[in-house]
Amino acid sequence: MESKDHLKALIALEDGTTFAGEAFAGGGEIDGELVFNTSMTGYQEILTDPSYKGQIVTLTYPLIGNYGINPEDEESYRPHAAGLVIGECSRIRSNWRSTKSLPDYLAENNIFGIHKVDTRAVTLHIRRKGAMKCVISTEDRDPASLVAKARASLGLVGRDLASEVSIEGSSIWNPDAGGERLRRVATLDCGLKYNQLRILQSLGCEVEVFNNRAAAQAILDTKPDGIFISNGPGDPEGARESIETVGTLARSGIPTFGICFGHQLLGLALGGKTFKLKFGHRGGNQPVLNLGRGTVEITAQNHGFCVDRDSLPADLETTHINLNDQTSEGLRHRELPVFSVQYHPEAAPGPHDSNYLFDQFIQMIDEHKTS
Repeated sequence: MESKDHLKALIALEDGTTFAGEAFAGGGEIDGELVFNTSMTGYQEILTDPSYKGQIVTLTYPLIGNYGINPEDEESYRPHAAGLVIGECSRIRSNWRSTKSLPDYLAENNIFGIHKVDTRAVTLHIRRKGAMKCVISTEDRDPASLVAKARASLGLVGRDLASEVSIEGSSIWNPDAGGERLRRVATLDCGLKYNQLRILQSLGCEVEVFNNRAAAQAILDTKPDGIFISNGPGDPEGARESIETVGTLARSGIPTFGICFGHQLLGLALGGKTFKLKFGHRGGNQPVLNLGRGTVEITAQNHGFCVDRDSLPADLETTHINLNDQTSEGLRHRELPVFSVQYHPEAAPGPHDSNYLFDQFIQMIDEHKTS
């Protein structure tokens, strides 16, 4: 019998390609969409980002786990990625904040960790052929069998994964925290990250979080000063109830700000279309052009779907574009107080070039309250 430390694993993609590795956490068999992230640090924040629900994440940086895991860097209530693929898991964790190792953390949460994988080859393959359905197994090592399983797996297209990670009911975020609460912001939780809520609260907001399928009128009945629509996983076109809710909220006249999945929902709710990117944008180094300012922001991103710029109706304006592929990175309504971005201005992890967007949202709320 093989030891757990050297449990061989096979990665099989729907196009017939396979890669070998070893399990350093967990075992058995998992499926998901295989994607890559180019961030050099922040593996804990990446794992706990609900936007990775249904995905197996390949990290391009070769050594992962060297600073361990700590409770302060959680971005949600648990890790959501189906699996983690890396070049090498560090045998030593060295950081004063660390409370446990990456392998222990993954094992506690039943997340499959695979290393000793040629992650450069994996990344280059996805860049050429696109993100695709995948199965990883330590039990079945027959390539033909695993490829057939990958092809038969659900994938992401058409699935409402946001509803699987959203809060149940509603609640006030961190109600015992100090500081003034000058504004009330209703947040539609499609798979939000905690740092979004931390920033809003630090800017003087009481934040009430709602399930992504909450009725728009129930949210409006709380009389919010602003509406925030979070990031989340999966295909936005699969979240039909959320699209309907977002459309009603956006047309209410209350200042509305969307991030990532929220950007896509706003695009759909206000008359646009979305499409699946070839391999998505994931990492902390994506250049975005702010068309209004003529400036470039280096941004943190995590998405596999995108708003179709050419599909937007006349009352929506594209405000930001990705400089790598010219895709939509932001929009605003020409009449209503509504704007959104495809990237993550809250970072965690990533650069802080885009923090100003939260200030812009607060200014919009204050102007609306005094008008």
